[in-house]
Amino acid sequence: MNVRLRFLGGAKSVTGSKYLLEIDNAKFSYKLLIDCGLFQGLKDLRLKNWEEFPINPKLINAVIITHAHIDHTGYLPKIFKEGFKGKVYCTQASKELMEILLLDSAKLQEEEAEYAFKKGYSKHEKPQPLYTTEDVAYTLTSLSGYPYKEKIKISPEITVEFHDAGHILGSAIVEIYLEGDNQKKKLVFSGDLGRYNKPILRNPHAISSADILLVESTYGNKENPVDNPKEALADAINTAFDKGGCVLIPAFAVGRTQTLIYYFKQLIEERKIPSVPIFVDSPMGISATGIYKRNKIFHTMNDDAVSIFNYQNVRYCRSQQESIAINNIKNRCIIISSSGMCNGGRILHHLYNRLPKVNDTVLFVGYQSEGTRGRKILDGDKTTRIFGEEIEVKCNIVHLDGLSAHADKNELFRWLKNFKSAPKQTFTVHGEIESMALYAQNIRNTFGWNVTVPEYLESFELFKGI
Repeated sequence: MNVRLRFLGGAKSVTGSKYLLEIDNAKFSYKLLIDCGLFQGLKDLRLKNWEEFPINPKLINAVIITHAHIDHTGYLPKIFKEGFKGKVYCTQASKELMEILLLDSAKLQEEEAEYAFKKGYSKHEKPQPLYTTEDVAYTLTSLSGYPYKEKIKISPEITVEFHDAGHILGSAIVEIYLEGDNQKKKLVFSGDLGRYNKPILRNPHAISSADILLVESTYGNKENPVDNPKEALADAINTAFDKGGCVLIPAFAVGRTQTLIYYFKQLIEERKIPSVPIFVDSPMGISATGIYKRNKIFHTMNDDAVSIFNYQNVRYCRSQQESIAINNIKNRCIIISSSGMCNGGRILHHLYNRLPKVNDTVLFVGYQSEGTRGRKILDGDKTTRIFGEEIEVKCNIVHLDGLSAHADKNELFRWLKNFKSAPKQTFTVHGEIESMALYAQNIRNTFGWNVTVPEYLESFELFKGI
């Protein structure tokens, strides 16, 4: 058996994760895609979504998904649209989350195409979305959800097993076992690793061995202190209220929104922040919260999940009218809205209304990719373009690192220390170029491992004649 690995995304970028395993011998050939993410952020990256896919999707046999975030799943409807007919393997919770995330992605694609047509700024006479809600509906019929720690035989030669990655609900570290004619090998794909000792989700599962390891690098060279994120959040909220305004929090609908609800309930009950209304203004965030409640066996809250997410101060804004009404509130409220990087969704109309107000505060609590509106605001841009207008940034901009769902440098190394022996080859993926190179060198210095930082579309022969 010969095994090759090709990097179709997530290489020297923190988005578009796609890793193609090509496995063959004299009797069979199998192409397995691990993750199928959409490129986001910088324009040069986003344009890759529209390029011809590096491999004919009809030739791919199956897809493995580590977790539901769009930078790991958002290209799935496109390969189905172009002829992929295989099965998509994921955890059960990821399957549920993908149903709402992919439909939302398609809706945004359709709205963007319609807006481009209306405003006439597309080079195409009739701009089209990358994929439609109909394409997503077709995609969803091929999703198969599995529990953690179950060995899944996807072919006589290939077995897959999911382990809890602690990043979002259903997120997984993937072990792939290959049974060759002469040897057995194990490949480990970390997916996005979560943090240790955090509320709601469990710690990342410890893996002790791998022949080949792909490990994420989002915060590979950065420490995000988590000594007391709840206290830091309380300080940020109270400081914002002292300025006489409201607090707007751009938050990922899956994971970050639920963590914020958890913390705010505690802070109000402990009287560390005022008892104020907390508006969850994200249809997708509301749906995701429902999935968290239904899947309580996969997180640490168990029977407390319902009481936390149904807390009296939390007001779920399902309709557009409820969302617009929040604009009339001048002070002492918290607004949680998505998208988390401010590139679409209801957060835009809140930014439109809140950014020019000197008393209001925009509180960033998550990673902002290069090229996103959130990153630009955080980096100090004085204006941002929303709904065709240049909106001045006069409000207070605050950033808290401790609430990130990504393992930081120390936590990544804590996870890597579980390996009892060095992998034959380690690849650092899903990170920004500068931090990834330093992270890779740090792994070499610390463990003496063979570490490679792959290029986009680069291929590697992993095994020959096993």
